[in-house]
Amino acid sequence: MEKLLEVKNIYASTNQKTILKGLSLTINKGETHVILGPNGAGKTTLGNVILNNPAYTLDKGKITFDGHDLKNLTTDEIAKLGVFMSFQLPAEIAGISTFNFIKTAKSKQQKNVNVFELKEELNNLAKQLQIKQEMLSRDLNLGFSGGEKKKNEILQLLALNPKLAILDETDSGLDVDAIKVVSKGINLYKNNNNAVLIITHNAKILENLKVDKVHILIDGKIVHSGDAKLVKEIEKNGFSAYKEGK
Repeated sequence: MEKLLEVKNIYASTNQKTILKGLSLTINKGETHVILGPNGAGKTTLGNVILNNPAYTLDKGKITFDGHDLKNLTTDEIAKLGVFMSFQLPAEIAGISTFNFIKTAKSKQQKNVNVFELKEELNNLAKQLQIKQEMLSRDLNLGFSGGEKKKNEILQLLALNPKLAILDETDSGLDVDAIKVVSKGINLYKNNNNAVLIITHNAKILENLKVDKVHILIDGKIVHSGDAKLVKEIEKNGFSAYKEGK
């Protein structure tokens, strides 16, 4: 299989505190990976370091995406290569509508964006994600419920169609029906030429997804990897068996 993302023995820190401590991960095209781990293990840090968030520092190791070394690239340059990240708490941005936000992002991918075609595409996607079309003209996430914000993130994912989607607790705070909609959106996005990295505490979002690999992240390192059955084991027994010294 063709390698898309390779993370080699990385150490990363924020506010002079080392969070990732020798983490390695390889994701191939066509794969869906899941990161599980207790709070503070470094799951969100991993996503931010891949995108070279300036609040984090890659102290050691190498990250390669689609043949590109990411170390000296800015976050927007990495996004243009095809890396997308959704957030636990999507930002509210007054003064720019969801439609204009996506249109501006699309304009970074292609020179000429046909506004009418984009509007039709977003209207169709909104229907599939059970998003009211009026939300497209409202300020981005402003006054949206938690579920509406998370669905909006999936709408952006489908519209931008990146090569790699990093979904950081996209399911947090969602009810069962909203989780099903988000799972549907991920399945609409997924194909053999892209990949998904899901960071989650909730196995519900995984029930309707084909998961290739599950990784247990403890204290800044991946300490164990397995197939989808590992999710059920963690649900039943927790992480105690994988913590150092156990």
